[in-house]
Amino acid sequence: MSLIDVRNLIKVYPLGESVFGGRAHGEVRAVDDVSLTIEPGETLGLVGESGSGKSTLGRLILRLVEPTAGSIRFDGHDVLAAGRGELSRLRRDMQIIFQDPFGSLDPRLRVNDVIAEPLLIHESLGTETRRTRVAELLRAVGMDESAGRRFPHEFSGGQRQRIGIARALALHPKFIVADEPVSALDVSVGAQIVNLLAQLQREFGLTYLFISHSMPVVRYLATRIAVMYRGHIVETGPTAQITEEPQHPYTRSLLEATPEISM
Repeated sequence: MSLIDVRNLIKVYPLGESVFGGRAHGEVRAVDDVSLTIEPGETLGLVGESGSGKSTLGRLILRLVEPTAGSIRFDGHDVLAAGRGELSRLRRDMQIIFQDPFGSLDPRLRVNDVIAEPLLIHESLGTETRRTRVAELLRAVGMDESAGRRFPHEFSGGQRQRIGIARALALHPKFIVADEPVSALDVSVGAQIVNLLAQLQREFGLTYLFISHSMPVVRYLATRIAVMYRGHIVETGPTAQITEEPQHPYTRSLLEATPEISM
């Protein structure tokens, strides 16, 4: 059984006010009749240019955004039919790493508290047990536990993204949406983060939806690739097939537009 099973998913946004005043007519189909599956333990790379609907699709799967139509099943559970209590339980197993390591961490909280926040919401742990768990998470992402006493602004972008990854791991999730996690970082730091994600997947048996506009990054990490263009999935297949024998013109243009990078 697939861990994620998405069928005919649609997200429509009505157009707002026009630049000339009044209401603009029509709608934008950010996600348009998308179906896909993600198997346990794999990485599905979702690639496409900015505005193609990639991030919206990731948020729809986690039900951070409500769809207009379609169905989403996670580990056999109907995500869209889940009430508040069941959705809260499902979200223990479904986490997200955000694109912006500068804006996704609360600047008022020390790193220990940032990482511990999911534990406070979802688990009843004693203070010492929670502190031990946070220290383990920091070490898992390659940081010293002393970092927990500092604030997010004291760290570099790559270090902040490591903190965000530690927070996403706090509840031992099965599935993580990594939404452009290296696009705000320089190439060398981004490569370190991608290698860290691959290492964590092996250690914890994680399943990823890895969203990116960079075909070389997706090629390195993904088991399979889905190519998204204007709200549609235009091509899906094993990584080698998509990168070596692309069928869709848009996929070929993505491959030609981005140089190889060293991981």
